[in-house]
Amino acid sequence: MTQWSGYFGLILQGALVTIELTLMGSVLALVMAFLAGMGRLSRFFALRALATAYIEFFRGTSIFVQLFFAYFVLPLVGFELTPLQAGVLALGLNVGAYAAEVVRGAVQSIGREQHEACIALNLGRWQGLRHVILPQAFLVMLPTFGNNVIELLKATSVVSLISLADLTFQAQVVRAQTGNTMVPFATILVIYFILALLISWGVRSLERRMARGLDGVRV
Repeated sequence: MTQWSGYFGLILQGALVTIELTLMGSVLALVMAFLAGMGRLSRFFALRALATAYIEFFRGTSIFVQLFFAYFVLPLVGFELTPLQAGVLALGLNVGAYAAEVVRGAVQSIGREQHEACIALNLGRWQGLRHVILPQAFLVMLPTFGNNVIELLKATSVVSLISLADLTFQAQVVRAQTGNTMVPFATILVIYFILALLISWGVRSLERRMARGLDGVRV
């Protein structure tokens, strides 16, 4: 039993790395989603083209290849990354590309009357976006953003391929040392599920709070 408690300690250490990856990757994904999503709506062709190129490239190539490129290829051109940094970069850019289309679609889903009301109130394009359009659009984005974060959480398992000691890596270590497959992988299965439930609960709570506050935003 004492031996297994040590092995479970390893898995919990891996859980902390997975949580760290998920949090930092989600922040990067959110930033990239808004930059690329709003870029797709820009009046300037160069910005639209750049945003489209980013989205299509990261949606159209494998997360495995992106991770290996960040960790093994970038150092060849002078960008040395730790396994954690490479994992965050690959996961954040990959999920951000998918979430960018969520941003674009949510902004475009806001009724024309809201845009016209911004003009009637003499709000500039940026003022209207910031104070009226984006708060409403963000509520539309939230459910899909929650799905994106859960997908990012599950995708963190790929970092075990570059020897980052996340949940999956530690489960493989325990399996190799004990010869037992069911216990370590059943354990991380439950941990991934609990983390996904916590993300879903957090997103739903935020959604309810934002919905209550939107009455003062619509014009």
